[in-house]
Amino acid sequence: MNRDADADAHDPIEDRLARLGTRLPDAAKPVGSYLPVVISGNIAFVSGQIPTESGQVKFKGKVGREVSIESGQQAAKLCTINALAQLKSALGTLEKIERFVKITGFVNCDPSFTDQAKVMNGASDFLVQIFGENGRHARSSVGVSSLPLDSSVEVEFIVKIRDKTAAL
Repeated sequence: MNRDADADAHDPIEDRLARLGTRLPDAAKPVGSYLPVVISGNIAFVSGQIPTESGQVKFKGKVGREVSIESGQQAAKLCTINALAQLKSALGTLEKIERFVKITGFVNCDPSFTDQAKVMNGASDFLVQIFGENGRHARSSVGVSSLPLDSSVEVEFIVKIRDKTAAL
């Protein structure tokens, strides 16, 4: 077994995900002219991820109209799973994540909808379940009139990476 495969076999974060019944998908390829993750120093910026599963948008439409708040929370969690897949692809292991600095959530909704924060709790609560205190973060929850592919939610991360000399 190679070193990376061995690391995955003993990855406590991957173990926590598995205990919650979650398996990270392969990181999706960008559909536009951007990078899914950019690393600058010890900060990783993850481009906005939408709630896709097997290449299809799972939650489409406006939250509060076609999509319930509860389904919006599931969409935010799925966006988070996809963003974690991007981080794993870029870093090799989720164990290199020191902490989540900030997440930004965009919620496709009507102008009268005001529960964006409740929707984004689906992402925030999931990160705390997986990473504990290191999953707590600053956050913005923004209502928007549309998102790519009629997605109901989009989530982006700013993450602090462990010092390269620190033991994993």
